[in-house]
Amino acid sequence: MLKFMKNKILIPLLILGVLAAFFSFKYSGRNTRSSQDKRKLVVETVMAALQHEHFSPRAVDDTFSSRVYNKMMEYFDYNKMYFTRQDAAKLGAYEFKIDDEIKEGSIEFFDSFDAIYQRRIAGSEKYYQTILEKPFTFTSDDRLQMDARKEPYADGEAGLNARWTEMLKYRVLEKYVDLKDAQEKKKKDSADVKVKTDQELETQAREDVKKMYQRLFKSMHKMKDDDRFTAYVNAIAETEDPHTSYLPPVDKQGFDVMMSGSFFGIGAQLKENPDNGNITITGIVTGSPSWKQGELKAEDQIIKVAQGDKAPVDVQGYEINDVIKLIRGDKGTEVRLTVKKPDNTIKVIPIIRDVVNIEETFAKSAIINSKEGKVGYIYLPEFYADFNHTSGRRCATDILEEVKKLKSEGVSGIILDLRGNGGGSLGDVVEMAGIFVGKGPVVQVKNSNSSVTTLRSSITDTAIYSGPFAIMVNQGSASASEILAAAMQDYQRAVIVGAPTYGKGTVQKMLPLDELLNPMTRMQLRNDTSNADPSIGTLKLTMEKFYRVSGGSTQLKGVVPDILLPDAYAYFEDDDMGERRNKSALPYDEIPASVIKKSNSVGNVSQLAAQSKSRVAANATFKLVEQTAAARKKKMDDNTVSLNEKKYRKELEEASAITKKLEELQKKANNLDMSNLAADKERVNMDSTSIIKNKDWLKNVSKDIYIGETVNIIMDMSKSGVKMVADKKTAY
Repeated sequence: MLKFMKNKILIPLLILGVLAAFFSFKYSGRNTRSSQDKRKLVVETVMAALQHEHFSPRAVDDTFSSRVYNKMMEYFDYNKMYFTRQDAAKLGAYEFKIDDEIKEGSIEFFDSFDAIYQRRIAGSEKYYQTILEKPFTFTSDDRLQMDARKEPYADGEAGLNARWTEMLKYRVLEKYVDLKDAQEKKKKDSADVKVKTDQELETQAREDVKKMYQRLFKSMHKMKDDDRFTAYVNAIAETEDPHTSYLPPVDKQGFDVMMSGSFFGIGAQLKENPDNGNITITGIVTGSPSWKQGELKAEDQIIKVAQGDKAPVDVQGYEINDVIKLIRGDKGTEVRLTVKKPDNTIKVIPIIRDVVNIEETFAKSAIINSKEGKVGYIYLPEFYADFNHTSGRRCATDILEEVKKLKSEGVSGIILDLRGNGGGSLGDVVEMAGIFVGKGPVVQVKNSNSSVTTLRSSITDTAIYSGPFAIMVNQGSASASEILAAAMQDYQRAVIVGAPTYGKGTVQKMLPLDELLNPMTRMQLRNDTSNADPSIGTLKLTMEKFYRVSGGSTQLKGVVPDILLPDAYAYFEDDDMGERRNKSALPYDEIPASVIKKSNSVGNVSQLAAQSKSRVAANATFKLVEQTAAARKKKMDDNTVSLNEKKYRKELEEASAITKKLEELQKKANNLDMSNLAADKERVNMDSTSIIKNKDWLKNVSKDIYIGETVNIIMDMSKSGVKMVADKKTAY
């Protein structure tokens, strides 16, 4: 499996060599170069990679240019609070010229955009500071349009001031109502409460909103030129499709951590105090080096960081990401933290770095005890894989272990929850499918040359688990989640339950941009004394498209469940949800089907669906979910808010009425009876933090009505009335 994944994730040297032959970058002749030179180099390299290696490269023309322009305007000023109509007109002169600029090796649009943006950010601070000095009254009939797409850019400084006044009035109204309601609640709970007047509450609300915007602008000022340039390169990359993106070196490291669920560090969770910028510990990861060392505790403030016995670096005033960089490092190395304890004592704590596993990333399971038997529940938040370490955790291996543990517990069926799972490792989803169907085709992959490869599971000759099986999905289930759900649906091996999935049917690979440069340019980058990082980053590039074994793509269409359950977004138009909402998304298409051998297939899905529909129709909570969907759609169609306190309260009450009913029904509902697997008892009881996390997780699962209905479906499948179909070959 590892060999397969290396072949799928690494770019063949032949491709790198061919691409490098296209480049003759002018980055030579001097020991130092400006950031402009490197930025032009990044754009040129990214463009060459897009044109020569993307699955379906688009023409670099006026349409491309317009998309880049609009992405930049939306990304940096989606709510139209910073740019004026005049700014938009000035920048609009570039809308159909960016393609020509790029061909000429220019980044003039970015430079102009960045200059205007920085000026507007600096100028916008005066709006909230001045406007919030005066009190608001909430008796007029004004309404604020929350959908910026329906609003033009503000006309000059006066227009911006008016827009900021409206927005700030709304924010203060929100806070004012919250403060007023909180005071009323305290008065009911206790007679000994100092009551503030409405005027005092309004003053406090303005002060709270002011602090909120101070934090916002502090964060915006921390954004560096390189961060804005990265956004520009991503605007270029994303014109090809929504999932092609540029990652500068530091972002690539973050991507690796996300994919693997682990990193080398100490296992301390940090936060930055928004008021004073101090970095404090919020928690310690169970089993991590900090946990084992034992001296670092929550609420400790980090003052200095030292690498072993070297001179410590005073990190007071540092950004949190810079502190994290200092703390992380190679396995086996020592980091010494100077911390201030809550009692103001100072302590130096030495910790040896080691692997830190982010447990929330990994698969976990539990037993649901029903009257008719045990049901196994597996939660998989993402298809993780550690590509950098042969001994790193992989989701296919972990799911295999969870299935074996559940089988040993004698479960009547298994639920795999992929709701909100955005995907991940292609190789692991292929191997995972084999746990349930054995060897056989799982997904077809087509490259830019229209060559199709069928990926087959090889984890075992026959299925490890052959009993009743259901997969839960929703709009957040994408990519690898859709591959597994589609394969199990095509094999008729599992019943797919929930809502239609996201619709991402493309495969991305990491393309190291440094390897596309000619050797002379790479050497000059390394020797450049003005260059803090010689790397120019990585391109996550869509190079393939995947298809179901039945021949259809999941692109745009996603996977439609066998059994649909009421969904809070059911009334939204197709274009408002999932992949379909992005104009640069690749189209749906089909290829010839594969021949598969079905085994242990569900024999009567229509019967299961009818039984579920009857239960759902009689369930008061599901009825309220449907009402929520209708109300949410109505609100989104209007998407304005009143700036009148009485009308605002009425709208708030109407919006929260269904939520309150849902909460009341939930309290009265019979929650699922949950328990841990015997094999997991030691792990979940490792320490007090683990115990609390496990209790909270079981509690949340027990209250989930969607899981409850899926348990009913599993029980229907396990009854004699719904039989599993014998092995047979099927050609779609």
